[in-house]
Amino acid sequence: MIISTFEEYNATYKKSVDKPEDFWSEIASEFYWQKKWDKVLDWNFDEPNIKWFINGKFNITENAIDRHLPEKANKTAFIWEANSIDANHRVITYQNLHDEVCKVANTLKSFGTKKGDRVCIYMPMIPETIFAMLACARIGAIHSVVFAGFSSSALAGRIQDSDCKIVLTTDGACRGAKDIPIKAVVDEALETCPCVEKVLIYKHTNTPITINKAKDIIWQDVVPSALSTCEAELMDSEDVLFILYTSGSTGKPKGVVHTCGGYMVYTCYTFKNVFQINTGTDSKDLFWCTADVGWITGHSYITYGPLLAGASSVIFEGVPTFPDAGRFWKVVDKHKVTHFYTAPTAIRALEACGLDFVTPYKLDSLKVLGSVGEPINEEAWHWYNNNIGKGKCPLVDTWWQTETGGILISALAGVTPTKPSFATLPLPGIQPLLVDDKGNELFGNNVEGNLCIRFPWPSIIRTTYGDHNRCKEAYFSTYKGLYFTGDGCRRDENGFYRITGRVDDVMNVSGHRIGTAEVESAINMHADVVESAVVAYPHDIKGQGIYAYVIVPSTTKNHDNLRKEILAEVTKIIGPIAKPDKIQVVSGLPKTRSGKIMRRILRKVAEGELTSLGDTSTLLDPLVVDEIIKGRL
Repeated sequence: MIISTFEEYNATYKKSVDKPEDFWSEIASEFYWQKKWDKVLDWNFDEPNIKWFINGKFNITENAIDRHLPEKANKTAFIWEANSIDANHRVITYQNLHDEVCKVANTLKSFGTKKGDRVCIYMPMIPETIFAMLACARIGAIHSVVFAGFSSSALAGRIQDSDCKIVLTTDGACRGAKDIPIKAVVDEALETCPCVEKVLIYKHTNTPITINKAKDIIWQDVVPSALSTCEAELMDSEDVLFILYTSGSTGKPKGVVHTCGGYMVYTCYTFKNVFQINTGTDSKDLFWCTADVGWITGHSYITYGPLLAGASSVIFEGVPTFPDAGRFWKVVDKHKVTHFYTAPTAIRALEACGLDFVTPYKLDSLKVLGSVGEPINEEAWHWYNNNIGKGKCPLVDTWWQTETGGILISALAGVTPTKPSFATLPLPGIQPLLVDDKGNELFGNNVEGNLCIRFPWPSIIRTTYGDHNRCKEAYFSTYKGLYFTGDGCRRDENGFYRITGRVDDVMNVSGHRIGTAEVESAINMHADVVESAVVAYPHDIKGQGIYAYVIVPSTTKNHDNLRKEILAEVTKIIGPIAKPDKIQVVSGLPKTRSGKIMRRILRKVAEGELTSLGDTSTLLDPLVVDEIIKGRL
């Protein structure tokens, strides 16, 4: 089902709410099932217990690969662009993909890996990482991909939590100017992981490694000689497809569980509709999601969604600023990328580097731009729209979560309206509502509250691995009978949704609820501000004051004048109630390796609680925290 007009969107949305089971049954029927489901849906949000396409039997890789082979065997599945600008790119067709996935699957089977076993994948952005994920799915093993930038202790914790038997990794990785010793991290992690029986190592960088003869096997010694056919394991719709760990408010990561059937249906449906991509055999459309497969965006919109739709995609090993800040745009021109999906963090970083890195490139192949990971502030939205899309490409600002599996609120490119800094409208099948702190629904438009969903969608989280009660407490206990997203949200006069930030990032200043994202967006409008992060801290008069951390170019010398100008900007855009009480100029912010700002740490610093910052070792740059503490106002 591909929606092509706004009128069709409205009609389809109504149908999805009036008859949701009929709606999803029709979409699910587009896939290959070895046995059709007996019942579309069984659910309650109290336990929670959610099941989709009950007793349906199939394998997701048959839908992502095999069913395309009769017409698309020679169609490009992936173009891999290496970190080094001088390296040759690789083209992987759907037939190549099938053969390589089957070889890895057979290798895993030779290790004794079977349906239900957990397999950890700790690998960089290379095609073999995708092969590994799909090979697990092929034989019914459950993959747990860990971003190949996490520390050994973070990796060990994830391996231990899901009791992984197998680890797939590489000798090393190339990321920008850095050579990263991946295998050495795995070796250190496995000192506390007796559950691991075998380690399969792909030689990628020829980094010297230590071989444990009892466990370690070199990929190139066994995979190339494995059979290139492997029968797909028959899976139930509710069998677990993967576990993906996401940060928890308690500090311990949560193992979010997604299952085969609903995840398949929803990721393909959202990919096709949000991005409006032509996946025909002769289509030249080329999708590029710049995320890492270690995050949910990489699972849903690099690996599964595009392949299920039969699309062609780019996999990029590097970073946007290597060897310079024009790398993204060089790749777009080189491969004629048509659909480009990236994070606001990347957009703001590239904006700060200036247009000299953009103007050498044509960017005339682009048709659709996308944003993912956090609300995109208005200034970055306009920069992206004007300088990259040339004002001609629909810009879809997508809102979703690891727990949702796929995009929930977004414009459909060129079909539904867009509005800067607004995710806009829910996809058909998604029933959002806003509630106040007591759980009372806020009706109508021009309201602001906590964002919940009243009815399940196919790729909703099923549980947190090994701790179902944690899933219940985190998402289904705050407001009875509702999935609570944890996000605050505004619905404007047109019914468009704007995410205002995590509810714990909503500040109560003199009785006024102010979203951190809103204040940050206003601060970022200042010409000298590269990026900002805002938190609340205790204030004797207001209850909570606003503490802003601001990154500015090193050429900005007069910080006192800068602070005055920022206050004027915030007053102009939001009002004096939103003016930061303190503005600290910093050289960087504490971010996870996926680019998420750790506001919990910033909040502790602002509050003066410097002895309870928690683990900072998994941050992209832990040293930035020390600098922020020293400069605390």
